[in-house]
Amino acid sequence: MQESESIDQYILRHIDPESDYLKALFRDTHLKLLYPRMASGHLQGRMLKMFVEMVRPRQVLEIGTYSGYSALCMAEGLTEGAMLHTFEINDEQEDFTRPWLEGSPHAGKIHFYIGDALEMVPQLGIIFDLAFIDGDKRKYIDYYEMTLAHLTSGGYILADNTLWDGHVLTQPRPSDAQTLGIQSFNDYLAQDDRVEKVILPLRDGLTIIRKKG
Repeated sequence: MQESESIDQYILRHIDPESDYLKALFRDTHLKLLYPRMASGHLQGRMLKMFVEMVRPRQVLEIGTYSGYSALCMAEGLTEGAMLHTFEINDEQEDFTRPWLEGSPHAGKIHFYIGDALEMVPQLGIIFDLAFIDGDKRKYIDYYEMTLAHLTSGGYILADNTLWDGHVLTQPRPSDAQTLGIQSFNDYLAQDDRVEKVILPLRDGLTIIRKKG
């Protein structure tokens, strides 16, 4: 455990730093929100930005805004005229998150929605080039299918928390719907030949999915 923490600290010292704005948001998230570990954080945030810069999407979908950390990192990587559409189902989150998004240097690249992405995204009429799924783990398969239907050929989906702190290796209680949801999603995705996929052991597990042409 100590060695793992030392490796994590070494990595953070040898990658691009967080901006002061992101540091302040991360601190505020830990001070004011109930589950601060849900925020992407430094390493994953830099990876999301770089992935956006590599893919160069015009339209990006995020399911699960939470405090806005990941949204800001992805928006940072967007080119001029590109847009991020981020959805948060918990309306109690809006008072915290919206000021951080609207006060950022990247506010003009972000549309923030409060509501159920499963209902709202199909109404937008947008085909996305990249999506980041980080919402309710019980609905991952539903989010995935909805997103895939609105994703361009060759587009990418990033699914977060797909190793679920190692709980994917356990036999969960029937009441543990979150772990069961992640396990079901991973099994479902493994059999889906419409896409290419790889799981990275980054943070809590990140699956990169590419929709075949």
